Amino acid sequence: MRRGARTSKREVRKAVRSAKSALNQLAPQVLDNPYPPLCPLTPDQLEEIHNASMTVLESLGIEVTSDRVRTMFQSLGGSVDETTQIVRIDRETIMALVGKAPQHFSLTPRNAANQLLIGGRRINCGLVSGPPNVHDRINGRRPGNFFDYQTLIKLGQTFNVINFFGNQSVAPTDLPANTRHLDTYRANIILSDKVFSAVPIGKGRVQDAVHMVALGRGMTTDELSEDPSLFGNININSPRKLDDSMSDAALELAHYGQAVIVTPFTLLGAMTPVTLAAGLVQQNAEALFGLAMIQAFCPGAPVVYGGFTSNVDMRSGAPAFGTPENAKANLAGGQLARRYGLPYRTSGCNASNTTDAQAVYETQMSMWSAVLGHGNLLYHAAGWLEGGLVASFEKLIIDVEMLQNLITMFSPINTSEEELGIDAIGAVSPGGHFFGTDHTMARYETAFYTPLVSDWQNNENWQAAGAKDATERATALWQQAIETFEAPLIDSARCEAMDEYVDRRKTQIGSSDP
Repeated sequence: MRRGARTSKREVRKAVRSAKSALNQLAPQVLDNPYPPLCPLTPDQLEEIHNASMTVLESLGIEVTSDRVRTMFQSLGGSVDETTQIVRIDRETIMALVGKAPQHFSLTPRNAANQLLIGGRRINCGLVSGPPNVHDRINGRRPGNFFDYQTLIKLGQTFNVINFFGNQSVAPTDLPANTRHLDTYRANIILSDKVFSAVPIGKGRVQDAVHMVALGRGMTTDELSEDPSLFGNININSPRKLDDSMSDAALELAHYGQAVIVTPFTLLGAMTPVTLAAGLVQQNAEALFGLAMIQAFCPGAPVVYGGFTSNVDMRSGAPAFGTPENAKANLAGGQLARRYGLPYRTSGCNASNTTDAQAVYETQMSMWSAVLGHGNLLYHAAGWLEGGLVASFEKLIIDVEMLQNLITMFSPINTSEEELGIDAIGAVSPGGHFFGTDHTMARYETAFYTPLVSDWQNNENWQAAGAKDATERATALWQQAIETFEAPLIDSARCEAMDEYVDRRKTQIGSSDP
């Protein structure tokens, strides 16, 4: 895992592997959404949801298990019932606090070229995060482990369309639960140079993330506060409960100048009433409460409005994703975030049990609604399967293909004189073709998107090549990516400092909670 200075042999090896890899991927780029947002709510409906959310916060309130958070809201004029731990707060206070949050900000990893710009029209795509299980076609479905965790980080690092890593790409269940975050942070920093999430459970795991990222960047924690690298995604335990592990993590991130995403986990019919309007009201109330809490603690802290509203299958109670309701919630969540001038986190998900047509069309439903809703952070954009219970290697590759298609579609249409091609049109007689024209020959290599997974051969050639479907091709591609992987360079002294920190913290933590 430790990596030192670059050597000439390493350069040669890397060049040979790059020549062999031939992964058809897009160059790294900042994705700017050129299209106007799609708005399912009329202006009047948007205000109705806003006002209903304010009523929830003023009249029904949020259960808050943290003593210091209840005390903080009480000092702001909120009503606190210590028996039920319910906090009620007026709309003027909520809106004044939320108004302190920045409309955009940036996060910088150890490679500044991979900086995330969050807000406005920018889209950033993240690897799947949080599943307890992992799957690929070679080894089957299995509990998450640290080897597979590292494989997922390598794949996320390899593909340029993946901009960030969420909270643990898969749970490494073969490591002790109280210290595994140290191993995953170290893997994130050594195997990748992209932005990643702290594990937002309590103060200790956040503090460890801050210290380790600072060591990886060769700076102090004070310097990191001025130039943040990390974020953490906290969930409100819907309906209407904020526990102390989440609030402690959020406030600790804000204390160190790092970003916090507040995402209610709202499933229509289970954690909210069955109607989409009610789900959006509850999502909005819970999100605004969490965001107000952070701004009350640290005014101006970078925060993101998170939406994760979908529905359940009322026949079984199982979560469903990529549904029409999920898509409308993604779009409406963007409207709500823009109403408050906040960056927006959403997701690209599905409920399929395997990498099949269902997995793709449900992901497309949620992905397109996420980007057309002007999501700034697109969570679970690659590798999500089984409603979030599985991280899939093949699905990751297919999602990369879909993201590359999406990015290419967002590129502007060039209407220069040469591109309009009047002379080229005139150079071919009616009924002819353009295959061999100068205009075509000058552009044919770069004129169109080159697929990563798709096979455009005719049937005869496809059959001759083994008649492999997209999932089979994805299996070969993730293996190829791992075989040719080279970790990004990092100074050996920084690695040693992290190793010392990890060893010391594991001793300090012992069998206790960090």
